[in-house]
Amino acid sequence: MKSNIQKHLNTLTERYPELCVCAENIKNVFGIIAECYERGGKLLIAGNGGSCADAQHIVGELMKSFVLARPADGEFCERLQKIDPERAKILKDKLQGALPAISLCDAQSLNTAYVNDVEGGGTLTFAQQVYGYGKEGDVFMGISTSGNSENVVQAAVTAKAKGLKVVALTGEGGGRIASYADGIIKVPCRETYKIQELHLPVYHALCLMLEEYFFGTL
Repeated sequence: MKSNIQKHLNTLTERYPELCVCAENIKNVFGIIAECYERGGKLLIAGNGGSCADAQHIVGELMKSFVLARPADGEFCERLQKIDPERAKILKDKLQGALPAISLCDAQSLNTAYVNDVEGGGTLTFAQQVYGYGKEGDVFMGISTSGNSENVVQAAVTAKAKGLKVVALTGEGGGRIASYADGIIKVPCRETYKIQELHLPVYHALCLMLEEYFFGTL
């Protein structure tokens, strides 16, 4: 299995040689997230603008099949059969294995209510969700091209206080979030759009590695 994980990392760095400097950090972040899932935890993800879209994209790759088949768990299928044999025919065939992940960008009603109801709460909406959703052993992923997005940093601080591990995707400077990160991938660019262009192949590689690890064959 380790060789399969390395395969995805090698493919990434062959296609994007500038990311060779990030290889060890990518493996570290993969290890942190994989350990979280092994212990039954979940991944909380937040970012702004393009990084918000990236958070949603990552959730889409983790919560359903990416490139591998992810058949539903056998015991679960047996329970479906007992509960409703007719509907079980569809559910057993269509449901896919998932790696639990939540984009904190998507809770529009909660976020706007918090901003409206809490004075000065504009930078705390992600932190509020981490405080509510987060459990010890979960992982918070903060995506910020500068590493300085205050709402993402506030969420990272909250995550640490709740006992979560923190991982980050940033540009080469790392920014303020680096002080709280257990693992950080700083792609070697300083211009926002170039950073975002490299974030996508990085998190695709992470998703491929996680899928291989949990749903691949030994």
